[in-house]
Amino acid sequence: MNIHQVLKDKSLILFLILLAVFIGNALVAEFVGLKIFSLEKLLGSEPFSMTFFGVEGLGFNLTAGVVLWPVVFVMTDIINEYYGPRLVRFISYLTVFVISVAFVFVWLAILLPPNDWWQFESGMLGQGEGIKDMNLAFRNVMGAGLWIIIGSLVAFLIGQIVDVMTFHKIKSVTGENKLWLRATGSTLVSQLIDSFVVLFIAFYIGADWEFARVLAIGTVNYVYKFVVALALTPLLYLVHFGIEKYLGADLATSLKNQAIQES
Repeated sequence: MNIHQVLKDKSLILFLILLAVFIGNALVAEFVGLKIFSLEKLLGSEPFSMTFFGVEGLGFNLTAGVVLWPVVFVMTDIINEYYGPRLVRFISYLTVFVISVAFVFVWLAILLPPNDWWQFESGMLGQGEGIKDMNLAFRNVMGAGLWIIIGSLVAFLIGQIVDVMTFHKIKSVTGENKLWLRATGSTLVSQLIDSFVVLFIAFYIGADWEFARVLAIGTVNYVYKFVVALALTPLLYLVHFGIEKYLGADLATSLKNQAIQES
């Protein structure tokens, strides 16, 4: 197959676009996940003070990664719809590999000896205010803890497998109808598992959190993901509509039938 044939293959071009968005979002979500932001401040409201499992004073203080992870799960459902579970599993393993390699190279960058000017002068702002040690800041921002990385990747893989299984279980009952049910339903189930697995590995096994705190913060995270998953349902239909227009009815139907046969 030459390059002109590749560029004319709509199913292949669509797959490459979905693959790029999928891996790109997952990779960025991992790197920005270290930042904790306040959803209440973002919305201009007073902080919530909730209590779950005996843990008080809980608000929607979330990792920046949760902004991007729902997009990954939407992409999972789209790829699942047109290309089937085998390809979703392959992409999931490939994504874990890419993220792991990226973290290795980031760690090697952290180990490189810093230039004195860059370390102690380049981060200064205005009249002597700014970062006093750029190398330390770089290490703190880029060098996420090992247990967080492990927890995130394990939770991602388990979530993907559950998402694929749930998606096709619902589709086997509803057929082509109720796209929102199989897509949103599978995302809600997989996000439930993802929310708790990552915290359990990263902070219960890898740190000194008590189990009640893991359950409490996991619950807060899932409430946010639940609402976002529902809010993204119109986007799912919009993407689905765009794909159907791009592929054409015959090719779209053919891809979906093949995906069903592989489930």
